[in-house]
Amino acid sequence: MNHQKLVELLQATIDPNNRQNAEDELKQVHKIIGFAPALLQIVMSDEIGLPIRQAGVIYIKNMIGQNWQEREASHDEPLPFHIHEKDRAAIRDNIIDAIMAAPDILRVQLCVCMGSILKHDFPGRWPTVAEKIRIYLQSDNPQAWTGGLMVLYQLVKNYEYKKVSECGPRDEAMSLFLPVMYERMVQLLPDPSEWSVVIQKLTLKIFYAVVQYSYPLNLINKDMLAQWLAIFLTILDQPVPEHVNQEDEDDRCDMVWWKIKKWAIHILDRVFERYGSPGHVISKEYEKFADYYLKTHSAPVLKVLLKILDENRRKVFVAPRVLQQTLNYMNQSVKHAVCWNILKPHMQAVIQEVLFPLMCHTDSDDELWQEDPYEYVRLKFDVFEEFLSPVTAAQTLLHTAASKRKQILPSTLQFCVTVLANPQSNPRNKDGALHMIGSLSDVLMKKKSYKDQVETMLVSHVYPEFNSTEGYMRARACWVLHSFAEVKFKDDQTLLQAVEFIHRCLKTDKEIPVKVEAAIAVQSLIDYQDKVKTILEPHVAPLIEELLNLIRATENDDLNGVIQKLICEYTDQVTTLSVQITQHLAETFSKVIEGETEDNMDDKAMTAMGILNTIETILSVMEDHKEIMVQLEAIVLNVVGVILQRNIMEFYEEVLSLVYSLTCTNVSPHMWQVFQLIYEMFKQDGFDYFTDIMPALHNYITVDTPSFLSDSRHLEVIYDICKTVLTNPDSGEDFECHAAKLLEVILLQCKGQVDQCIPTFVQLVLERLTREVRTSELRTMCLQVVVASLYYNPQLLFTTLDSAAIPNSNQSVTGQFISQWLMDTDSFLGLHDRKVCVLGLCTLISSIGQRHAAINGCAQQIVPSLLLLFSGLKRAYATRAAAENADSDDSDGEAEESEDEEALDSDEDHIDDEVHLHDLNNGVDDDADDDDDDEDDEFLDETPLETYTTPLDLDDCVVDEYIIFKDILLNVQSNDPEWYTCLIGHLNEEQQNELTDIMKLADQRKAAAESKRIEKTGGYQFNQITVPMNFNFGQ
Repeated sequence: MNHQKLVELLQATIDPNNRQNAEDELKQVHKIIGFAPALLQIVMSDEIGLPIRQAGVIYIKNMIGQNWQEREASHDEPLPFHIHEKDRAAIRDNIIDAIMAAPDILRVQLCVCMGSILKHDFPGRWPTVAEKIRIYLQSDNPQAWTGGLMVLYQLVKNYEYKKVSECGPRDEAMSLFLPVMYERMVQLLPDPSEWSVVIQKLTLKIFYAVVQYSYPLNLINKDMLAQWLAIFLTILDQPVPEHVNQEDEDDRCDMVWWKIKKWAIHILDRVFERYGSPGHVISKEYEKFADYYLKTHSAPVLKVLLKILDENRRKVFVAPRVLQQTLNYMNQSVKHAVCWNILKPHMQAVIQEVLFPLMCHTDSDDELWQEDPYEYVRLKFDVFEEFLSPVTAAQTLLHTAASKRKQILPSTLQFCVTVLANPQSNPRNKDGALHMIGSLSDVLMKKKSYKDQVETMLVSHVYPEFNSTEGYMRARACWVLHSFAEVKFKDDQTLLQAVEFIHRCLKTDKEIPVKVEAAIAVQSLIDYQDKVKTILEPHVAPLIEELLNLIRATENDDLNGVIQKLICEYTDQVTTLSVQITQHLAETFSKVIEGETEDNMDDKAMTAMGILNTIETILSVMEDHKEIMVQLEAIVLNVVGVILQRNIMEFYEEVLSLVYSLTCTNVSPHMWQVFQLIYEMFKQDGFDYFTDIMPALHNYITVDTPSFLSDSRHLEVIYDICKTVLTNPDSGEDFECHAAKLLEVILLQCKGQVDQCIPTFVQLVLERLTREVRTSELRTMCLQVVVASLYYNPQLLFTTLDSAAIPNSNQSVTGQFISQWLMDTDSFLGLHDRKVCVLGLCTLISSIGQRHAAINGCAQQIVPSLLLLFSGLKRAYATRAAAENADSDDSDGEAEESEDEEALDSDEDHIDDEVHLHDLNNGVDDDADDDDDDEDDEFLDETPLETYTTPLDLDDCVVDEYIIFKDILLNVQSNDPEWYTCLIGHLNEEQQNELTDIMKLADQRKAAAESKRIEKTGGYQFNQITVPMNFNFGQ
């Protein structure tokens, strides 16, 4: 490979004017043997400019990620390119050295390459890599330690999500490395220099990756764990260098001295939460370990963590993530008597001097509120920020302690009331007290003694804050009202005041965070207070207008839920506003996605999804208003077009739901244009969204069948989509079941109109059945397509099957199909599948005189199979009837929740919750492997695919499988007695009784259908008869 030419091409890729030509030329040569190793040598060369080396490392990273593994060719496609084994061997020989020597900017990319290589080659093609890493870790060269640990981290990360049974190679390798890593940590701990702490941090990241999802008990025994725990506690306990404290607080968190503490507490938190907390372990195998861990290590760990909290109490800086995870550990500890005995003497101080300040409005909160209220709202409602927030951890710890441990709740409330009642308390302290009370709302609402006081508390301490000059106190008042929205107000005037306060905050308050909190409170009050709906009814239109403006201004996703609630609750009022609302939301959606950047992508995407869901809610509510739906469709189509034409994949699920909503009752010409866009999307990048596409495709077929059939391209599109799914080895059987279902829907929906489809559909599903099928669901769904073809046109099906051949078999395809079908009768579940199966078998037995030889060969199996299906149908119909009555029964029979359900536990040595969870875990674990055996599939009343209805599933369907079966059997008895005897002559007494019951049920169903028909036509008609007024009883 010409290295100089390669360098020139890489340099050209940096130049925008030459990039395309250079990339095209690289594509032409990248398959040549020697290309990839040459690229790696360029990356390793110090004599070549860093930008060129960067271009090279990115190219080789992509190449290794995409082309390292050998792959089989897909159906009718050429063999995919992969890097030649000679080149792979050369890269394996050199990449670790490259990682050692590379500057950080290249090393990161090379580590990604290493991860891809190890994923496919360790231990198989590269069993010696572990020994090579060990040599580097035992070297005297600190740079070799760093490189060796980075490679080891990639090795461990490859096993992160694998089953325990698949982690043997990792554990074997780590049995070599853990002792070496421990020795290196002991050596480095006294050295606080940056390079030393970087290596320590990397070591901890490796340890965390090993224990993140499972704990290897054989690898890390008790003695080794004790050694490592001592390391972690030393890291947490030792102070950071003084120069770190001179930095700005925000910058300190990103410095390695605090990062290593974060990883140390992260490991402790993970081990305790998943494996060391009795009653809460993820698997029974950790129960003994949990008992050992709790009794042996709780005291030393909690001692260090209490010291961290004490530093925070004394206003010594503690990084937020370290504080958050410390509180998380405490939260788990509170549940255990062993830990509680250690924590109990300190708990009041922790609550009042650590948790309380965290839950107060802070200087940083105030600064953000004043400078960027929109960012303040974003952070307060960001679920990701909340997950990492010390404030959330403080709330959780407070809640657990108050609900699990006696005296914590009354003492905490007393503290809060003291703060609120003190005239000298500043607003921030009052905010903290209200924050604490609101966080305990669900605990308080379950205790009658407290529940009865909530209304008084709201009037005394919350309502006055709606008039506070501090915006954050008005927001807190809204939040507390939202937290206690389910309280039963004794005084209607108090409830009316609450609604007025919230309405005023939403409509007239100048502070954006206050308006957002007020909006959330509106939703909660409507949810729990029936009278609020009436109170707010005159204000619905301005409220919705305010919410629309607020969504556009803040791009807050929670507000979408509020507006959806108003739309569903005030359907009549929304009808006249629906077009205006949808137009506003569509414009806001465009604004959100146009403003999307890499930094705010997640937040913007959530908001945009919420807007799309709100639009879908409007479409669902307005479904019966045809004139309005026409106007809404015009607006929504712009949104649909933007997403599909610009291939914005993160919104595919939502946009497909919109298409479904727009095609539920009618398919307009514009929506047929969208049909083509969906197909293009599927072919380009939408394969993974096939099951999301399915409901819309079903609508196109069933809602406007004439238009669907008017253009042969529509059928071709559906067939191509189904063929793509059924022939792609990576589809997965759920996708394939959906594809087969779509074929069946076409045959049943378009009966008599798509004869040309029978051969291609049948061939497609039979070919799929010749490959491995893991689930009975896919096998029966493919068979069902053939059964639907039989019901559609038996002669055409038999012609198709007879013209096919099975390799290496003398049996006809028809015979094999019927044989497999009858063998799998018990696998057809639900109403629809059984009904189609019955109709197919009825078609088989209805042929009088000339019958296919394959039918005669299995005559004695047909009626027993039908009896089995009818037995399942009877249960399924009964289950469906029971389900239809269940809603009213549920609403009438809901028991009130026990007010004292979670009485405070007074026994410090035992927590009931743990026992219940422990027992539940035992039950789950014991049965986990036997789910399939224990589940009685025969009693399933509906399969997931039954939501895709056909004419056979409609309420007014005239095709009754019981009546058809009886009529056919009687016809056979009259016209072909010999065939009749073949079918039922071998039945035993029990089967004959079943057959009699089915015949009786057929008569009942026929009578019921006739009554229903008469009722629909106006009921029974009686001739008017003149009744004599006098009767002579004597004659």
